[in-house]
Amino acid sequence: MSKVSNILGRKGHDAISIPPATTVYRALELMAEKNIGSLVVKEGENFLGIMTERDYSRKVILKGKHSSDTTVEEIMSTDLPKVTPEDSVERCMELMSDKNIRYLPVFIDQQLAGIISISDVVKETILQQKETINHLQDYIHSGG
Repeated sequence: MSKVSNILGRKGHDAISIPPATTVYRALELMAEKNIGSLVVKEGENFLGIMTERDYSRKVILKGKHSSDTTVEEIMSTDLPKVTPEDSVERCMELMSDKNIRYLPVFIDQQLAGIISISDVVKETILQQKETINHLQDYIHSGG
């Protein structure tokens, strides 16, 4: 069974973060620059939430606000479930599906250890399936 630690081992623990007073416009510039869909919102070392492209589209554009005078703190997602490196990829998939979210913060002892996305979870699942197929093919070709 694959774990969150497998994903973090492959993609790394680094997550780009911004302070809560950052304008949404600046956050969007940074996401475009880094080709990412979310940013961690932190005050010093304290995790506050995540700002996503979905937050922008639903909480700025559709509400008639302007990204240049709205702060990340006003639109970030704060009620995300937290996972640990020991959690299974299947559990993450269930959480993401049940909560209709695309990102999960990963914590080790109350300290942010990284962010995983639905894309990371899908890639990990595909890798595990390929590995299983390879093992079965090896077993069949070795005569059982």
